[in-house]
Amino acid sequence: MSVAVDILRWLHVIGAAVLLGTGAGIAFFMLMAHRTRDAALVAHVAATVVLADTLFTATAVVLQPVTGALLARESGWSLGEPWILLSLGLYVLTGVFWLPVVVIQLRLRDLARAAAADRMPLPEGYQRLFRIWFACGIPAFAAVLAIFWLMLSRPALW
Repeated sequence: MSVAVDILRWLHVIGAAVLLGTGAGIAFFMLMAHRTRDAALVAHVAATVVLADTLFTATAVVLQPVTGALLARESGWSLGEPWILLSLGLYVLTGVFWLPVVVIQLRLRDLARAAAADRMPLPEGYQRLFRIWFACGIPAFAAVLAIFWLMLSRPALW
């Protein structure tokens, strides 16, 4: 195994860990803040979630395909390998759910800020968006877990 492959594998694993860890952390802290129904707390946590998604998740989302393609090339794997194709499909599926979540998080933050500033409870629009945010997170998180399994086991699928 070459040093280049080792470095690429390390970068790819770090990126995957950032995606999984940041996603799980964001979901946990957002859910815990939501459960308090405290508009000021939700606004603060949502702002932190937006920042974390921008700094960590978005960076990893961009770098994962790059390190993955380079790693495949350096390792001698074809991008047409079934486990790679399935991983890429799941990656796209994750993005289909993650992109709306990013927009929803911004809106949740703004609704919570407005409610806190007016000393009002979180509005129904917030509640509806939170349910959508939460529902989008389930398939996205499951897809990321499946990608981890595919990357680690590299099964012969067909």
